Amino acid sequence: MASRSKAGAALAALREDLTGDVFAPGEPGYDEARTVFNAMVDRRPAVIARCAHEADVVRAVRFARDLDLHIAVRGGGHGVAGSALGDGALVVDLRRMHKVTVDPAAEAVRVEGGATMSHLDRATRPYGLATAGARDSAIGVAGFVLGGGTGWLDRALGLAVDNLIGVELVTADAERVHANPDENPELFWALHGGGGNFGIATALTLELHELPEFSVALLLHLPEFGREVVRAFREIIRTGPDQVGGAVVYLTADRPVCGALLTYAGGEADLRKLAEPLLALPHEAELVGAEARRLLDAPAGLRAHWSAECLTGLPDELVDVFSARAEAMPVPSGSRHMLFPLGGAVATGPAAYPVAYRDAPWVVRPFARWADPADDERAAAWVRDARADVRSWSTGAVCLSLVGDEGPDRVRAGLGAGNLLRLEKVKRTYDPDNVFRFNHNIKPV
Repeated sequence: MASRSKAGAALAALREDLTGDVFAPGEPGYDEARTVFNAMVDRRPAVIARCAHEADVVRAVRFARDLDLHIAVRGGGHGVAGSALGDGALVVDLRRMHKVTVDPAAEAVRVEGGATMSHLDRATRPYGLATAGARDSAIGVAGFVLGGGTGWLDRALGLAVDNLIGVELVTADAERVHANPDENPELFWALHGGGGNFGIATALTLELHELPEFSVALLLHLPEFGREVVRAFREIIRTGPDQVGGAVVYLTADRPVCGALLTYAGGEADLRKLAEPLLALPHEAELVGAEARRLLDAPAGLRAHWSAECLTGLPDELVDVFSARAEAMPVPSGSRHMLFPLGGAVATGPAAYPVAYRDAPWVVRPFARWADPADDERAAAWVRDARADVRSWSTGAVCLSLVGDEGPDRVRAGLGAGNLLRLEKVKRTYDPDNVFRFNHNIKPV
């Protein structure tokens, strides 16, 4: 640990050198800068460096290494575990670095490390191009992609990480490196699911696909029709093309409802035809249009806990179990109980990457959000019970971007036990001191 005088001099030099802003405890802006999506997270970093460009990131990493500080990285700050922060650590806050540059001729997009899904979507939409994105517009692109996340267009376009062309990274030694199939290929492989273990992604390049139309329908049903909704949705996915996706999600506010969100990589007329089995069921509301999916965005500021289980299938017994657990959701709250399909281009994507859940056809995701700390245990217990309900149908794998800190066994399940030693060797090469440890951590060997 550095002496107080050395730390003070280093902090003064960082303020002088950085184009961006620096926040320390007790200073104006510090508390706002350490606020993340999950209101349960209340960590106090030693310093927060809000970087304006890659050179700022390099300088911030050197500062941390000089003072023997661990480093947390903030992109979207949306993770349930609050891994964008670390007590006594340096936080490299990338939110000012959110530029998105589309190359329509190459059908590629360069995305800076602090960009969110809304930044990416706004940039690519005018060109009729898209890449696989998350299920919430506030999620950070870099963490989502490198963590092997799953979103609305997966079945049509593959996982976001399958569309990764290259990564610009600042390592624990404050070195700038590029990773792609030709340059540092072993690091490039590890970044397909290994998340932020190997450095700070200052920019990603992603493949784009032609998507002139993207249609969404959201139907809201009374919960007593929930089982019929799930079965109808299941049949649409079973018989429909890979371009169709979405989710069944039980929602709570003052009272529960069962929502069916159907997405389609195509026009609204074809979507309506696909949705006929759902439209035939009694429903309270019908919203059609690409922005309907934004209604499922979860605003920040509430307490949160969530998890996920990847499923081997969706038999009728599991439909009943899923729907019954929804009846026990904390009400009133912002909680959700979601079931969504994979398959399609996810299942046929490259199997060599450390993304172990690829072969799961369905995923269940209990997502608790509430305001009162007195409800903490009740909400957490509901999430635990929702996972326990479906364990008999679990593949054993997990999408790590959908879970918080659930221990090393879950990290192994997310990355694939057969990939772990290889990942640990990459970690040793690029971060032997485990400076980047606020994540689904891979230990260097």
